[in-house]
Amino acid sequence: MNVWLAAMRPKTLGASLCPVLMGGALAAHDGVFSLMPVVAAFVGACLLQIASNFANDLFDGLRGTDSVARLGPQRAVGSGLVSARAMAIALGLALALAAIPAGYLALHSGAAFAWIGLVGAIAAVGYTAPPLSLAYRGLGDIFVFLFFGPLAVAGTRAACDGQWTSVALVCGLAPGAIGVCLLATNNLRDRVGDAASGKRTLAVRFGEQFARWQISACYWLAFVLPILAPFVFGLPRGVMLATLVAIPLDAARPIFRGRDGAELNRSLAMFGALLYVYGVAFAIGMQFNWGNT
Repeated sequence: MNVWLAAMRPKTLGASLCPVLMGGALAAHDGVFSLMPVVAAFVGACLLQIASNFANDLFDGLRGTDSVARLGPQRAVGSGLVSARAMAIALGLALALAAIPAGYLALHSGAAFAWIGLVGAIAAVGYTAPPLSLAYRGLGDIFVFLFFGPLAVAGTRAACDGQWTSVALVCGLAPGAIGVCLLATNNLRDRVGDAASGKRTLAVRFGEQFARWQISACYWLAFVLPILAPFVFGLPRGVMLATLVAIPLDAARPIFRGRDGAELNRSLAMFGALLYVYGVAFAIGMQFNWGNT
C-alpha cells in the first residue's frame, strides 16, 4: 500500500487543489458558487494528475530514466517494486474514474468539459508515453502551466455556471507558474540523468542557468499577481494574503543562488507546500477587502 501511495505522489496534488480553490473562490465572489461542480472539478483534476504520475512512473521505468542512481525518491516500476503490467492497470483505472467527474461536468456545465477531460487524459498519458512524449521533447512545462493554471482556475469557475471569465484565466497564471517551478526544479535536479537517457527537458536543452532563471521568473509571477489583482480586476485586497504566505517559504532564492543535486529535494518540498497554502490563502483572502470604505 505504501508503494502505491508513493506512486500517486501526494505531495504534488497541491497542483490540483490550488487552482480549484482559486476558481471556487472566484465563483463565490461572482455569486455563482455551486459545491458539486467544484468538487467534481477537484476530483477530476486529482485523478488526471494521479494518472499522469502513474504514466510517468510506468514509461520512465520502461525507458530506464528512473534508475537507482536518481537523486529523487525511487519510483515503483523503475525500482522493481511494482510490475509494468500492474502499473498499466492502475493507470487505466485512474483514467476510467476520471471520466466520471468529466461526464458530470459536461452534462452540468457544457460540452467543453468533455473535451477538456479527453485532452487532459491524452496529455496526462502522453506526458511521457510515446508517440507524444511531451516531457522528453521539453514540452512538459507548457502542459503543466496550462492544465494546472489558467484552464484549471477558469474551468473550475466555469463549472459553476458555464461562463469562462478573463479574470479567472489571468489569476490562473499564478498556480500554473508555481506548477512550472515544481517541474523545473525537478528537471534541474535530474538534468544529468535525463540527458543520458534522452529526456530533453528545458533544463537539458538550454542548460542549468536557464532553468534557474525560469524558476525565479515563474515564482515572481505568482508572487506579484495577487498584489496587482485588486487594482487591475477589482478583486478584494485580501487576495494579497497569497503573496504574504509565499514570503516565509522563499522557495526560489536558494535555487537562484546555486542549490543543486539532492539539496533540491528541499526546494521541491517547499514548492509543493506553496501550492497548498497559496490556494488556501487566495480563497480566504477573497473574503476580505480591507482598506476600502
